[in-house]
Amino acid sequence: MVCRGQVVMGAARTYILFNKLLRPSWHLYSKLPVCFSTSASTVPVPLEKIRNIGISAHIDSGKTTLTERILYYTGRIDEMHEVRGKDGIGAVMDSMELERQRGITIQSAATYTIWKDHNINIIDTPGHVDFTVEVERALRVLDGAVLVLCSVGGVQSQTLTVNRQMKRYNVPCVAFINKIDRMGANPYRVLSQMRSKLLHNAAFVQLPIGLENSTKGIIDLVGQKALYFEGDFGNIIREDEIPVNMRAETDERRIELVEYLSNADEVIGELFLEEKTPTEEELHAGIRRTCLQRTFTPVFVGTALKNKGVQPLLDGVLKYLPNPGEVNNFALQQNSKGEEEKILMKSARDSNHPFVGLAFKLEAGRFGQLTYVRVYQGCLKKGNTIYNSRTGKKVKISRLVQMHSSNMEDVNEVFAGDICALFGIDCASGDTFTTDHKLNISMESMFVPDPVISMAIKPKNNKDLDAFSKAVNRFTKEDPTYRVYWDNDNKETIASGMGELHLEIYSQRMEREYGCPVVMGKPKVAFRESLASPVEFDYLHKKQSGGAGQFGRVIGVLEVCYQDTR
Repeated sequence: MVCRGQVVMGAARTYILFNKLLRPSWHLYSKLPVCFSTSASTVPVPLEKIRNIGISAHIDSGKTTLTERILYYTGRIDEMHEVRGKDGIGAVMDSMELERQRGITIQSAATYTIWKDHNINIIDTPGHVDFTVEVERALRVLDGAVLVLCSVGGVQSQTLTVNRQMKRYNVPCVAFINKIDRMGANPYRVLSQMRSKLLHNAAFVQLPIGLENSTKGIIDLVGQKALYFEGDFGNIIREDEIPVNMRAETDERRIELVEYLSNADEVIGELFLEEKTPTEEELHAGIRRTCLQRTFTPVFVGTALKNKGVQPLLDGVLKYLPNPGEVNNFALQQNSKGEEEKILMKSARDSNHPFVGLAFKLEAGRFGQLTYVRVYQGCLKKGNTIYNSRTGKKVKISRLVQMHSSNMEDVNEVFAGDICALFGIDCASGDTFTTDHKLNISMESMFVPDPVISMAIKPKNNKDLDAFSKAVNRFTKEDPTYRVYWDNDNKETIASGMGELHLEIYSQRMEREYGCPVVMGKPKVAFRESLASPVEFDYLHKKQSGGAGQFGRVIGVLEVCYQDTR
């Protein structure tokens, strides 16, 4: 396909933008044709044009559907499919067969795309609490996040967990209230719950034009305009004036936005005290400053399933969430005295500093172990030799790829701020890699929760013991919350995880991927008896079988000895 346009080179990809003559304004466009090359450019994309974000939420809030729309509108995929769709294809990010059958996300999936000259690395995370470690390791390496909330369910149990994880890793976020087209949708109640339950200093930056079946579009409070999403897939955005019946509410909500923003930002606060109205540029700047400091959360609205509100959310990601250079990432380094010191990573996209990367996720691929790495400093090129800071082992990088769900795209080099994957690396989750073996540096690791449930597990057929052992070794290495051990008291194998679904998924994967059906059940309990009161004994032993005989007598008291722990 030949397009009129300007060719712009980026790190690991080439994309084509329509000439301004072909699309005179940003909101009148169809899906941009994007072509990703398999060779890296010699000029990396500027740090300011990179975003690393995660999509996190409670179960069934629409994370994967939202990611599917983002990939479609940015030209990364040619057509959209639904989670557990009738066509049997399913969403791009749900690459595992079990995910498509159950309609849930089990493993976090990474991809990258381009929106308005910006490279966006996206990780779609599971919403179920059983797979919470996937959210932990994703938020550990991401610079920003989109907190998705259902306009009907509001703030739910896993929303609280995800919010704690964002706070633990100090990840700035924007909120997206999804499913405003559902029966019973009430985004205003969800905003109230964000303030009361999540303790967010949050306010709308958008308002819905109608709810449930009457959803027509959204109102941009900052730009003071109405946006309508037209076309078969909502890919044409039409700007219009704010409806007359919503102008009073719009003015009221915009004043509320300025009030909540003034509580967190001094510049907007001074304008508010002087009773001056902030301009659109001043509001954007104030929201960005407070969002980076996690003192304010802008709230977007829309419905991903009905293709409304996704493109403005992408614009909000570019405007309000940080680039890798605006996030302070620290590593631990031993000094000459053997003490650990915190040092700040240099996030410049060049090769003037030694490469430092963190392996945050392991996955068994078709060509061996696939290791996901977030690059924090320097440049890594295909053919470089890197060192594992924990083990001291060195390995040569024979293949360097970037992931699009389960698909791999080869690149020649990656820079600070990029997320890539390596092959043939023997390591554990949380290991640090560097090109300088004298650096003696280690990135801060992630939090791994302890398992909460255990079940007995064994292969259905004894001939499958080898396959069972291989599956256990792989799954326990990939997932630190899945642990399998031998109970010597009851002589059985025990599998521990974060929930029944967690253990059930791995038992099904053993059968599907290794041909090893397993039997799971309640673990046995080893009962031990103890004396309730002291017992006196008097035992006489006599034995005469010819020759020297045996005689002995033992008298004593048997009682429990309690240790004083005071």
